[in-house]
Order: sequence, then structure tokens, then C-alpha cells
Amino acid sequence: MTQGASSSPARRSVLGAAVGTTAALGVGVGAAATARADGRHGGGRPSGRGRWQLPVPAVIAHRGASGYRPEHTMGAYRLALDMGAHVIEQDVVPTKDGHLVCRHENDITGTTDVADHPEFASRRTTKSVDGVSLTGWFTEDFTLAELKTLRAKERIPGTRQENTLYDGRWTVPTFEEVLRWAEKEGRRRGRPVWLHVETKHPSYFRGIGLGLEERLAKLLRRYGRHRADSPTFLQSFEPTSMERMARLVATPRVVLLWTPDDRPWDFREAGDPRTVADLITGEGLDWIARFAQGIGPLLDLVIPKDADGRLTEPTTLVRDAHARGLVLHPYTMRNENTFLPADFRRGTDPDAYGDVFGAYRAYFATGIDGIFTDNPDTGLLAASDVRG
Repeated sequence: MTQGASSSPARRSVLGAAVGTTAALGVGVGAAATARADGRHGGGRPSGRGRWQLPVPAVIAHRGASGYRPEHTMGAYRLALDMGAHVIEQDVVPTKDGHLVCRHENDITGTTDVADHPEFASRRTTKSVDGVSLTGWFTEDFTLAELKTLRAKERIPGTRQENTLYDGRWTVPTFEEVLRWAEKEGRRRGRPVWLHVETKHPSYFRGIGLGLEERLAKLLRRYGRHRADSPTFLQSFEPTSMERMARLVATPRVVLLWTPDDRPWDFREAGDPRTVADLITGEGLDWIARFAQGIGPLLDLVIPKDADGRLTEPTTLVRDAHARGLVLHPYTMRNENTFLPADFRRGTDPDAYGDVFGAYRAYFATGIDGIFTDNPDTGLLAASDVRG
């Protein structure tokens, strides 16, 4: 099924925190959707202590400004904030002694210099994580003190050779360090620093005694980000992780969605036969809206590609999610040809920049509320074109 563009992004406002607040106060998601559609929520800061709106479309710095600095480093986070990103993403995984650190994966082989440390050579091992066999070094086998002896490096140096200039400059940050930094920067700038925090492989970690949700909730409460109007989104590819977080904190929650045939790992473990295709139906979205305030779909779920990698027609997902009061934060925009739909690639160099602004226009026209991007500066320019 296809759809026309939803109500103009310039007329709508997304409410990350505001949507979460309505749910916490007992206002149905239908009321949130009605308010969104008739424009009662304007831009800027709404009334009510601690409630802050986000512009539409919001630009979410994917792992920080990872197009320009090694991902999930304080350098990437700082640059994203300096560029003006509206929200900055962290992925959290645990150490052996239970600290949460910011890495896209618990496998740190490609994002740190661990292979250059002979004292950790014996830690190299093979594990099955969410049914995938991986060989390398893993955060859960290191104490925080040990992990802090490592230095971060660029994950895809072949594509982003310029980023290798910063290899070794930063350590692996703890999530608490990020919270302290966000608190300090929020005071300095006079506005909150929004975060978008993903629980990585939560079933796997719960199975080895290093559950993420309770540790994350404890830190959120410590830094006052546990409320429905907190400048924070929580997210996971495992819906039950967000269900669990809903019982621990009121922080707004987002369910991440991959390809239609994907079956979330927690569903596999529980024998739940549903796939992403089931979750993006009306019934599936109704279920998500019971415990979450948004979805983070793969961009292909918003506009599918044909066999040649070109964009086709938008699906009804934006309209259907908005009808249930859910915000949409799809992922991920990157400037390089290799990551763009085929109709927006330019030239033959896969690592060269393509017509990324054209791609943004196509996605923003669907009415999405925000977008993850490795290049926040480019995303902000594209978003400003939409808002006028």
C-alpha cells in the first residue's frame, strides 16, 4: 500500500517528551495524535515545567557525528552537539563489573585498539550473540578499568579514511560520563541536551547476568532523566526491553524495527512468531503504543526500494503510526554513495558524497518526525529546507 504525504511537517510538532507525558498522565494516544494533526502544539518550548519540544523533522546524531569522528566517542558527541544536532544517540553495553559503556556492539574488535594489546590476547574468543557467531573481544570480558586502557578507532576506515586521523584520541566513554557531560552542557547552553539511548542485545546480557534495563534505569533516575518529560528517548530492537523499561521509568520509549522478515531476538527466545511485518500492521502498532511512544523503522519501511535500489512509493507506515500517537525516528542517513538509494548516487566512487539532499527531501516528504544521520550538519540543512 502507498500513501500521499502526511500533514506538512512544518505544521506538525513532535513532542518526544510531550507525547510521553500525555501517556503518563492517562491521555490516550488518540488525543496526542489529534493534537498533532490540528496543530495545537506549536514550535518552541511548551508550557509546563521541564517539557521541551523538538523541531520537526528532528535531526538525531547517529552514534554522535560519526561521519566525522570515530563513533561513540566524546569527540563524536561533542561535535554533534556543536553542529546543532537536536538529539544525540548512545548504544549501551555492559562491562564485566556491570558498568554501562557506549559501544554500538559488545564486540569491540573493530572499534578499539584491543588487538594491539598483548596483555589481552587471551581474551579473544568466539561467542554466539543473538544467534550470530562472532570472534573477537567483548566488553563483558573486561572490567571498566581494563576497558579504559583501550583507545577508540574508526570502524569503517576504508570508507571514512579522514576519520582515522582521530584514532587513539579518545577512550570508550561510560554512559554515566555522557550523562554528566549532557548535564554540564545543558547548564552552559541554557537548554537540555537530548539523548537517544539504545539497549543492545538485552536478552543476551540478561542471560549472562548483566541485565541492562535495571542498570540503565538506575542511572536515569540518578540524573533526573526518568520522567515522562525528560529530554531522553530509550530504544531497542527488542520490544520487550522497552516493555521492561516502561515498568522502571517513565522516559519516552521507541521500538526499533528492521526488515519486514526480521523476527526480534526476544520474540525468538519466547517462541513469539511475529515478525516486523506483523508489528507494522495496525494491530502491531496498537500493541507497541501500549508501552512505547514511538517507532524507529528502517528507512526502507517508510519508502521501499526496487530491485535496482531505487526508491518506490511510500508505505502507509507514517500515517498509521501517527494515527496511534507514535512518533517516527527512522534510520540511517549517510552522505556517501554506498549508503544512499541508487537514484541519489553520483559518480562511480562509492565513498564519494551523493545527492543526499535529494534523498532527505524524499524521506521528509513522508512526514517523519525525525531521522538518524551520521552527518548532523547535512541533516540540519536538509531539515531547514523543509521547515522554511
